[in-house]
Amino acid sequence: MTPAQPETPLALSSFGADLNVAVIGASGGIGRALADDLAQCPTVAQVFRLSRSHLQSVGNKDRCLSLDLEDETSISDAAAEIKKSARMLHLVVVATGILHVNDQLQPEKTWRSLEGRTLETAFRINTFGPALVAKHFLPLLARDRKSVFAALSARVGSISDNRLGGWYAYRASKAALNMLIKTLSIELARRNPDALCVGLHPGTVDTGLSKPFQTGVPEDKLFTPARSARHLLQVLDRLSPDHTGGLYAWDGQPIPF
Repeated sequence: MTPAQPETPLALSSFGADLNVAVIGASGGIGRALADDLAQCPTVAQVFRLSRSHLQSVGNKDRCLSLDLEDETSISDAAAEIKKSARMLHLVVVATGILHVNDQLQPEKTWRSLEGRTLETAFRINTFGPALVAKHFLPLLARDRKSVFAALSARVGSISDNRLGGWYAYRASKAALNMLIKTLSIELARRNPDALCVGLHPGTVDTGLSKPFQTGVPEDKLFTPARSARHLLQVLDRLSPDHTGGLYAWDGQPIPF
């Protein structure tokens, strides 16, 4: 198993200093790990932790706000509150996603399992929610230096990489997210040339989302949330505006759409 915590402090040297960052989905496994790692970074000034669940600050850099992906008013209210207190953001990460919910939502193995209700749920959380976050948070990105809007996608959302089939709702909702990211990046480049909009594949992470599907995953490929978060932040630190619109794996490799 990979180490539970990164051994060296996070740098984020390409972003500069006095960073304001926001993590949407900060109560989840990867989201919490991202926020924790960012809070320990010496160049980060403030971490906005946003979640539908009630959160408590864990350090003097933290600011906890309510945000429900299924409620656009709560998204716009959170963005307005951040703008009022921080003015601009240098990094926004949408660390949300849904794959299964007990007996209500399970990855489909065959087209016979397709249901409008489960398709709608997957798209509402995996696609519509991040799109509405982008609508209200992209205008908050700093314009005078590198800034990034990133959303957790998945390798299984790659159409060209789909060789196994199945998982219809999850694959399709993440593929749609990838298209949104690409389209958002084009408009963002016109408005804010130093900003990036990218998708991230975190690998297989030991969280509730992947728990039922970890059988057969090599031990060195099953990441703790902390290790995955560190990989993703290091990838973001290496990206330049030329990389905007892409989907990148935890090791920095681009994933074709």
